[in-house]
Amino acid sequence: MRIQNVSVVVVSAVCLLATGCSDGSSGKSDGAKPKPTHTVLPQRLDKPAPMPEETLQPSPAADASFSENLAYELRRKTQAMAGATGKITAECPKDVGSKSGTQATCTTTFEGVKVEWDVRIGDKSSFSNNLVEYKATPRQGILTRDGVARLLYGNYRDSIDHALCNDIPKAVAAPLGVQSKYRCEVVMKGKEPTGYADPVRATDSGPRAY
Repeated sequence: MRIQNVSVVVVSAVCLLATGCSDGSSGKSDGAKPKPTHTVLPQRLDKPAPMPEETLQPSPAADASFSENLAYELRRKTQAMAGATGKITAECPKDVGSKSGTQATCTTTFEGVKVEWDVRIGDKSSFSNNLVEYKATPRQGILTRDGVARLLYGNYRDSIDHALCNDIPKAVAAPLGVQSKYRCEVVMKGKEPTGYADPVRATDSGPRAY
């Protein structure tokens, strides 16, 4: 008999299963490229490789416990938050069960960056007794260099030449949904960087820049 072999999708409550200018002093142009109006950011991000379709192995065994299945699904959610591949671990209390109203704290890590999740178990799904509704809320977010690159190249597609950022680490903890200290400028093909950049934010579904 399978024990809580489920598939989970974690949302809020789901089923477990410018241009530069001259100074005007000479009154003539020498044909030089315009200079940036702000300091150009130092870190260049080139187009990253596509995310593999399936990167989280191994998946839970057929007889895995509810705790193991929950931990696996939080690994998936952590990877979505990071928008990148890397070493991911997850651990939930071994005694966490599928009883409605149960609350627990699980912990995941992405490349050593730890995230704690507040989990509340809900009712069983009306579609299947093997599906259990629940809510999982991360206490902080994760930003990754590759995740930000995938976001920017995904947003601008073939029009982007490269992106410039202020030294985003491979992975770093960041508050959820608010401006982080990291920012990036998208440099379009045939254009020069201006130094104007947008702040990067961590969300539970991946990085955002605005």
